[in-house]
Amino acid sequence: MSTYFWILSLIVVVIIGFSFVYTTIIVKNQKNIKGEFDSQISEKVQEHPYIRNPIFIAYLVFAGLLLLYIFYLFFSR
Repeated sequence: MSTYFWILSLIVVVIIGFSFVYTTIIVKNQKNIKGEFDSQISEKVQEHPYIRNPIFIAYLVFAGLLLLYIFYLFFSR
């Protein structure tokens, strides 16, 4: 295995470890706060729950970029 593989593996392990520790700290802090965690949803979002959802927008952007890449590969030959 190359040196680059080990360096990248170490970087990934450090990022995952930091993310885990940071997440557990955030969860412990939120458990100490009394009250309601949810806020009101905007009326515009309530009227169009699928159009305003960032996950669906990300899927659409990904699908569009993927199609552009496929057309690029197909027509570049």
